Amino acid sequence: MKSVVITGASTGIGWATAKLLLDRGFRVFGSVRNQADADRLKSEFGANFTPLLFDVTDEAAVLAAAREVRSALSGETLAGLVNNAGIGVGGAVFEISAADFRRQMDVNVIGPIISTQAFGPLLGADPSLKGPKGRIVMISSVAGKAGNPLASAYAASKHAIEGLSESLRRELMLFGIDVIIIAPGAVKTPIWSKTDKIDLAANSPFAPALDKIRQFTRHLSEIGLPPEKVAERIFEALTLASPKVRYQITPDPMRHLILSMLPKRTVDKIIAKRLGLVPRA
Repeated sequence: MKSVVITGASTGIGWATAKLLLDRGFRVFGSVRNQADADRLKSEFGANFTPLLFDVTDEAAVLAAAREVRSALSGETLAGLVNNAGIGVGGAVFEISAADFRRQMDVNVIGPIISTQAFGPLLGADPSLKGPKGRIVMISSVAGKAGNPLASAYAASKHAIEGLSESLRRELMLFGIDVIIIAPGAVKTPIWSKTDKIDLAANSPFAPALDKIRQFTRHLSEIGLPPEKVAERIFEALTLASPKVRYQITPDPMRHLILSMLPKRTVDKIIAKRLGLVPRA
């Protein structure tokens, strides 16, 4: 039975991926941050699911979980590591605190590095293990190739994941371990409700733009892809004989294609006009 570790398995893409892999005969180790979620997932998923209790920024806890997985594998390799856990911190660069920006990078960038260092040997970098080499799936975003106003911290973290994955894939060729990026657009997950929690100053010049962004994210939450669609791409990344290095999946691919083809200055003007981010007279 192939085994996979998924970080951030309690909801959204992580939950959907765990369910899909379990339904297709995998054993899944899924990380959660509290015992209540661990108990819930164990009840929902059954015997082939093992909850791992850690925050991805807690290196000691992640290493302890890796030792637990190693023991359960009984000398066999891990088939996959899905670096999915992440958060979205919103706000304008002029106003967001350094602490909030740092938290975004800690969870979305340092977290996957910690997980990769902890579980990487189990994918086949450790020559004492027997079995096929495993793969790492990095959950990026369309924001890994583009940046939107008031989402600078999130976009920065996903741009970092894109560069990290490119370098890591080339490093791990030494061990035969592949690295594949999954870059979703809008997905129906709890992250979209978080825009209501962005805290701007009462007199912030960005407040009108934030109101428009909130309206747009409510629209995205309605048209967003089901997490199960992203889970299917993750399954392909883990199992296809020759996977692509990057899969982008969005509910509106033509819009993203058109925007990617337009000059950046043109896209800037479109976004500025839509959000009211134009110089005041």
